[in-house]
Amino acid sequence: MTYTGMTQGEGVLRRPDLRPLWLAVHDRLSSGRPVARVRVGPLDEAQRAALADLLGLERLPDARSAVPLARLEEAVAELCGRTVRDVVVELVGPLGDRAAERRRQGDERAELWSWLAGHAIVRAQPALADWAASCRTAGLVGGSPERTRELLTAALAVLEALPAQGEPLPAFAARVLNGDSHALDDGTRLSSLVLRALAAVHGIDAPQSAQHRRALWARAGIADDELSTTVLAAGLCLMGDGPLARVVRVCTGAGQAASLTLAQVRAPGEFALAAAPEPVVHVTENPSVLALALRRFGPRCPPMVCTSGWPNSAAIRLLRLLADDGGELRYHGDFDGEGIRIAAYVMDKTSARPWRMTAADYLTAAARAPGGPGPGRLTEAPWDPQLASAMADHGTAVVEELVADMLLADLAGFAARDDASGG
Repeated sequence: MTYTGMTQGEGVLRRPDLRPLWLAVHDRLSSGRPVARVRVGPLDEAQRAALADLLGLERLPDARSAVPLARLEEAVAELCGRTVRDVVVELVGPLGDRAAERRRQGDERAELWSWLAGHAIVRAQPALADWAASCRTAGLVGGSPERTRELLTAALAVLEALPAQGEPLPAFAARVLNGDSHALDDGTRLSSLVLRALAAVHGIDAPQSAQHRRALWARAGIADDELSTTVLAAGLCLMGDGPLARVVRVCTGAGQAASLTLAQVRAPGEFALAAAPEPVVHVTENPSVLALALRRFGPRCPPMVCTSGWPNSAAIRLLRLLADDGGELRYHGDFDGEGIRIAAYVMDKTSARPWRMTAADYLTAAARAPGGPGPGRLTEAPWDPQLASAMADHGTAVVEELVADMLLADLAGFAARDDASGG
C-alpha cells in the first residue's frame, strides 16, 4: 500500500485549535522531568471544544485545564497509533531537556569557581580567597561561564604581572592584555575586578573614588615615580662597572644602607653578585631590623634588602635581579595578619623562601610577648598550613623587632662564613 497523505486522525491532531495544547505539552516534555499532567490555557471556546473532542469529554473543559498525559496518550494512539512525544516533535519541533541543561550549567559554574579558588595565583596569596568568594557571589558575567572565565583569566594575568615597573596604565595594559591599552581604563569591568583583588591583598576597602583608585594602582607600581620609589639595601657586594654596582659598593664599604631608586634598579648596568658560597640575601619587612644589622656588622653586614612594609616595584625589581644572578632570597616579617600577607606576596612575586617564619618559630617568638596585641585579620600562610591556626589560637602578634636578636644571630653566622671565605 502506498502512502498518499495524512490519515484522518492525523488531520484531527493538526487542527489549529489544538495548537495551544501541543505547545504546552512540548514545553512540559522538554522539562526533563516526569510529566503526569499538562496545564493548558487560557483557551477560547473553539479551543475548548477541540480539546473536548480530542479527549472525548462530555462537556467543555475549563478555560484553564490540567490534561492527564495518560488520557492524551490514549486519544493520540486511538487516532493515529503514535505517541504524544512523536506528535509534538513533528508538530512543534525537537524536545529539549531543561533539567539536563540546568545540571550542565550547574556543573560549568561549579567547575569555574573551583578553578578560580584553586588557581595558583589565588593559592599563592591566600588573601585573594576572599576576592574569589566575592566573584562567586557576584555571579556570572551575562549569565555565561565562558565570558566570566575570560574576564577572570585577564584579571589573573594582570595580578601576576604586578607590581609594574613604573609604567603608565595604558602601556601596562597593552603589554599584558594582548595590546588592548584601554582594557584597564577606569570604569571597565576588568579594572574594577583587579582593583577589588588588590584591595583584598592589601586588606583595605575597595576604592570608591578616582583618587583612591589611582592611589591603589600606584601602590601596584603603575606610573610610579622612578626617583621617589626606593628600596633599602645593605651589605650588597656587587661586582661590575654599572651604576647599581658602584652605588652599593660605596654604601657597603661605608657600612651604610643604600636607598636605591626604581630608575637605578630598572637600568642597573653591568653587575654580578660577589663570589660567595651559596650567596644568600636576607629580606626583612622593617627598616629597624636592617638598621640594627648595620649597627652590629657595619661594612661586614651580610647582604640584606628591606621591603619597608608592602614592597613597591623597586623592591620587587631588585629582589628579582639578585635572584636572577644566583642569589638565594630568604624573607622574614612581622607575625601578624598583614605581615603574613606581605610575606605571601613577596614569596609569590619572587623566589624568596621563609626565614624563621614557621608556626614553631611563631610560638617561640610569641613566648617573648605575652599579652601583646591581636594579630588582626588572618589568612593562610602558603609555606606553612599550621601558622595561621597557631596565630589564631595564641591570639598575639609578634613584630619583627622582638626577634631581631635571633635574626642577627643568623646573620652573624653568614658574616663569619663570608669572613672565612674572604668575601
